[in-house]
Amino acid sequence: MIRIHFTAADFARVRFAPRPAPLQELNAAFMTAFRRDDQLLFGRWRQRLLRSLPASTEPLGDLVPAGAAPAFLDVFAGTLDEALDSVAAARPELIRSEIERVYAGHPSPVPPWIHELHRGDAGARQLIRRAQHTAFETVLRPVWPVVQDLHRAEFTRHALAVAEHGIGAALTGLVPGTRLRGDVWEIEAPGAREVRLGGRGLLLLPTFHWTGRPLLADLPGGPLGLTYPAGPGLPLAPDGAGGAADADGALAGVLGRTRTDVLLTLAREHTTGGLARRLGVSNATASAHAAALREAGLITTVRAGRAVLHRRTALGSLLVGRFHG
Repeated sequence: MIRIHFTAADFARVRFAPRPAPLQELNAAFMTAFRRDDQLLFGRWRQRLLRSLPASTEPLGDLVPAGAAPAFLDVFAGTLDEALDSVAAARPELIRSEIERVYAGHPSPVPPWIHELHRGDAGARQLIRRAQHTAFETVLRPVWPVVQDLHRAEFTRHALAVAEHGIGAALTGLVPGTRLRGDVWEIEAPGAREVRLGGRGLLLLPTFHWTGRPLLADLPGGPLGLTYPAGPGLPLAPDGAGGAADADGALAGVLGRTRTDVLLTLAREHTTGGLARRLGVSNATASAHAAALREAGLITTVRAGRAVLHRRTALGSLLVGRFHG
């Protein structure tokens, strides 16, 4: 569990990021890309993303040798240029200590350019800048207008919650399962971590490429940054798809063609046999695809006498709606 201790001054210094943070959203996207859960929803998106990355982004992988990223990559700046400048201006001692931390006990040899970065080489910093810029343009630029729209909606939701119910209720409403006990905000998470703000305040940032627990970042000379999952919990699709055929194709890119057809068909209730006849597949094939969609929470299955009835869930309808707009 994460326990964040507030003072009265900290409650007065809770801020919501006014715009999405390009590099923090990129960090979240990469974290999701390298997870192995939720394969039905994210598997094809992960494959496409990793195949699309140019070779110039490979240094970013060198910075995360064991799954833990160095803290100097946690940047909450609201524009890409500001964020890239912030990474480039990171204190040399922070870069050295974080490289030593992420490579501590790592069995693989340290890449030569990482040694140069540790020594403070300006060329190594420029390598990071190019890699982050290219990664953003490849991974996030196509969906950035969607991220901006989602952020504005989340910003408005939070502002209304604060105005109507106060900051305490607004905090606990951000992440399901969190509690405010006196001046301590408790967040369910593996392990135990105590964070005392001590008057520096808290900066809240939603991310739309991450579905795990909230992420904490100690921002140098600033507040504690807390990135929390928001949005639909699904791979984002660019706005402006060219009609239903394009939308169906995009959805098929996430689920596969047959499972997309199953999900679209189950806007109305069908038996396994009826679903099989509708799609022109065997009962066994229809049942197998229904089982996969049910495991992902996209459909429900109930028994009615000797029949088995399938229907799309609210999450399944949300996924369809996200691609059909």
